[in-house]
Amino acid sequence: MKKKILIPILAVTIFLTGSAFQSDFFEIAKQIEIFTTMFKELNMNYVDETNPGDLMNTAIKNMLNDLDPYTVFMNEQDVEAARINNTGDYTGIGASVKTLKDKLVIVEPFKDYPADKAGLKAGDEIIKVESAVVANFKENAGDLLRGSPGSKVNVTYLRQGKTYTATITRQAVEAKAVPLYSMVDDKTGYIALAKFTATASRETSNALKDLKADGAERIILDLRGNPGGLLREAIAIVNFFVPKDQLVVTTKSKVEKYNKTYFTQKNPIDTQIPLVVLIDGGSASASEIVSGSLQDLDRAVVIGTRSFGKGLVQRPKQLTYGTQLKVTISRYYTPSGRCIQALDYWNRDDKGNAIRVKQENYNEFKTKNGRSVFDGGGVQPDIDIADARLSTITKAIVANDYIFDYATQYYYNNNVADSKQFKLTDSDFNDFKSFLRAKKFDFETKTEKALADALKVAKEEQLDKELSQSYQALVSTLNSYKNKAIDENKSQLKALLENEIIKRYFYREGLHEYYLANNEEVKRATEILSNPSKYQSYLRP
Repeated sequence: MKKKILIPILAVTIFLTGSAFQSDFFEIAKQIEIFTTMFKELNMNYVDETNPGDLMNTAIKNMLNDLDPYTVFMNEQDVEAARINNTGDYTGIGASVKTLKDKLVIVEPFKDYPADKAGLKAGDEIIKVESAVVANFKENAGDLLRGSPGSKVNVTYLRQGKTYTATITRQAVEAKAVPLYSMVDDKTGYIALAKFTATASRETSNALKDLKADGAERIILDLRGNPGGLLREAIAIVNFFVPKDQLVVTTKSKVEKYNKTYFTQKNPIDTQIPLVVLIDGGSASASEIVSGSLQDLDRAVVIGTRSFGKGLVQRPKQLTYGTQLKVTISRYYTPSGRCIQALDYWNRDDKGNAIRVKQENYNEFKTKNGRSVFDGGGVQPDIDIADARLSTITKAIVANDYIFDYATQYYYNNNVADSKQFKLTDSDFNDFKSFLRAKKFDFETKTEKALADALKVAKEEQLDKELSQSYQALVSTLNSYKNKAIDENKSQLKALLENEIIKRYFYREGLHEYYLANNEEVKRATEILSNPSKYQSYLRP
């Protein structure tokens, strides 16, 4: 009797599932055929010569623009760049380089690597590589600097308005996942983790063990500015501080095989050592898995500003001719069950921008000890450092590279002998304000933009004359605010300037040493860790 009932039900289920699959497959095949025939006819019949590669690249990018920014098509060069990003190893000149339309700007030469040995400095603008003029190079000009180990490359660059040349001998470059670890005081160890590359857990493990051997009884793990990387490395690093078989993260997808739970696999290094994790708006992906899971498990106090809020997992899919599709396959959830994705890519505003999840729509979850944590907007630190959150004007100054450019100017006009004692003076800050005025720096606030939009609507409704006086008064008030805004953000701007200037003289290693002596988040972390009762109070509901 059971068979008579179950077999028809099973048959219908299979039929419906198969029909749904066939329907989806047919729709995909149909759209591919339409696109293929259209693409062929366009290239064969268009009045001018077309470039099929450029047209296809544009078509693919526009198709993916409606999805999240992490689902991307990767050509062969992009695939290689992703490999370098995950491994931290490549062959080149040993410098962080920004590619602009007509030049390659040295952002940061790595200490004792080829660019540094050849005398290149941050701010140098490479305009020619061998005989190739960067402004005329259509591909990624940064690739010109790569080559086999031991090979030489001649570059022409601008520095402070003068032209120079240099011959650089390429070598294998290993970007450290842990650029610095050190003792802050006789009992507090500090580990800066810059990226979750394939060596991140090994380097972090070595750092932790060395610090404990040096007497560290508490640890600061700095994930600020860490954009993430390999999931397995994040799980391994959490494992250093929590027992084996502990749930760290869960991924959920519409594709069954991507629904996974990830547990710690090994015995930990130390489950009792007091731990503070530092995060900021640049802490994303794997950084959020580490900070979010340690927070959910009440294993660490998190300090800083709210993290980026990525919440999505990608996987590369091999395509033809060495290309790949990096596609978002799932969302990840911390042990409490929260997803910290901050932006809703399916629902966009009238300009096509993804909408940030509103705070009133956050959902509450509980940590292991019963503390309240929330989803929807990144990892919220247990201790929020307000001054570390960049203001509107500071973001505008950073986006225009004025911090970077002023640090370049400062480097060639001043000497700094001690990285730990360096401080910008009030005279220096006034000089920076003069620098901004010379650059004709201005920025548009959201309020200012909204007022302009409102005036536009008022003109359409012929109400602009009645509103003109009030509008001008509001604009005047906004301009007054903008004139005072730089001084009101003085401490934040000075900190960013000092950080960038320190890197010019003492490299990234010197910057982290400067953090240990001067950074507000590090100071706060050290203070809390040195007071056991205060530390424990943050881990209780």
